[in-house]
Amino acid sequence: MVARAYTVAFEGVEAHQVEVQCSVTAGLPSFSIVGLPDKAVSEARDRVRAALNSMAIALPSKRITINLSPADLPKEGSHFDLPVAVALLAALQIIPEDAAEATVSLGELSLDGTLVSVSGALPAAMTAATGHRTLLCPEESGAEAAWVGDAQVIGAKSLADVVRHFTGQSPLPAAQPGEITTATGHKDLRDVKGQERAKRALEIAAAGNHHFFMLGSPGSGKSMLAARLATILPPLSPQEALETSMIHSVAGLLDQGGISRNRPFREPHHTASMAAIVGGGRRAQPGEISLAHNGVLFLDELPEFSRAVLETLRQPIETGDVMVARANAHVRYPCRFMLIAAANPCRCGDMYDPAKACSRAPNCGEDYLGKISGPLMDRIDLRLEVPPVGFRDLDLPADGETSATVAARVQKARDLQTARYAEADGIRVNADIHGTTLEDVAAPDAEGRAFLLKVAEKFGLSARGYHRVLRVARTIADLEASPDIRKPHVAEAVSFRLQMTKEV
Repeated sequence: MVARAYTVAFEGVEAHQVEVQCSVTAGLPSFSIVGLPDKAVSEARDRVRAALNSMAIALPSKRITINLSPADLPKEGSHFDLPVAVALLAALQIIPEDAAEATVSLGELSLDGTLVSVSGALPAAMTAATGHRTLLCPEESGAEAAWVGDAQVIGAKSLADVVRHFTGQSPLPAAQPGEITTATGHKDLRDVKGQERAKRALEIAAAGNHHFFMLGSPGSGKSMLAARLATILPPLSPQEALETSMIHSVAGLLDQGGISRNRPFREPHHTASMAAIVGGGRRAQPGEISLAHNGVLFLDELPEFSRAVLETLRQPIETGDVMVARANAHVRYPCRFMLIAAANPCRCGDMYDPAKACSRAPNCGEDYLGKISGPLMDRIDLRLEVPPVGFRDLDLPADGETSATVAARVQKARDLQTARYAEADGIRVNADIHGTTLEDVAAPDAEGRAFLLKVAEKFGLSARGYHRVLRVARTIADLEASPDIRKPHVAEAVSFRLQMTKEV
């Protein structure tokens, strides 16, 4: 007789259902696990045996075989402990077999039977819901998995609680979804003295999810502006929160019980490797661009990043997903992020400072910024030179609009876009529009079109640059709640596009 339980094996953000079969037959006493397990899965037999001993359950002197089906799918991770234990308990007729078969379980076992939280509870709950099964997981992972409303999620503290639940002695309550509210601190856009044009560009970027590049001398406030972008971004919608948390769950970053509605803000150091930025490693884990999905990827000191790393950003920026290809895995991760980049004008940073003469100007700046290729820069919607701020200006009282005021305008613009693209597949914000949709919603009036054609001809805008100007103009019009794109909207969008061309 074969007892069955179910669990999952992860491939990117997808969780494939795995059937755990347990057979207890006559023969020399042994405990083996087959079905392409890795080292952590093979060690499950020792943890399961110790956990059962702590509950005074002795294994029979028979041959115990655990098969993980399908056998050609690699099984990795310690979350197979609990399903192996459930299948074994069902085979020993300690818990009902039909209850074990109706459950998808995952969790790591301590030697005393305590369940330890594992990564991937959220995608596992999605798989359980698809198969109309209950998800059994550690109690700490229950609040995260319960966000999938179509699946019943049960969180247990120990293997003993699992046995009492299945035998009806002490049924466990269903887990409730948890939400993490992360305070943004005391950062406010009003803290930035001056830089009104940079604040305007930041507002446009937030409203339309446009990529933004800032060039300026050290101390001009580039990092300060980027850090306050989170204070004007709208919270994640339930669908976006679920998508983002799926990636963070697989990466093991949801460790506070629940998921967050705040948009991710990732700021990797410029020494980060290609695998860290794009994704990779032995298990093809998501990289920073995927962890920033539906959020912000801030790359400070952009030219200091490896040239190879920067060039790998081209395709993800354009398509919104990335394929991590390794010898043993080909995994696709979503990565619709907003790129915010900052750089100094040259290596010393003083090329634009009249009080500090640079002996190598202008070649110093050309060599330094030459690390950023033209095709990559062409994919960035907004470009701005951030002027230095005088130390006397820092003594002036804070002025300008607060983050709350700007965030309200951004939210209204996002609401317009949500309503406009409600029926469009794969389009949520203005930065995503393309093809016929771009022609329908971002066509300027006759005066604006004539102006844009004249600019494109004079400055040699590429086809991509032409379309990105239209997307930015659509966002500027949305901030004014204007249904039509007029010449002033196009002119402002062009001003950010041509900010750092040699002709200007």
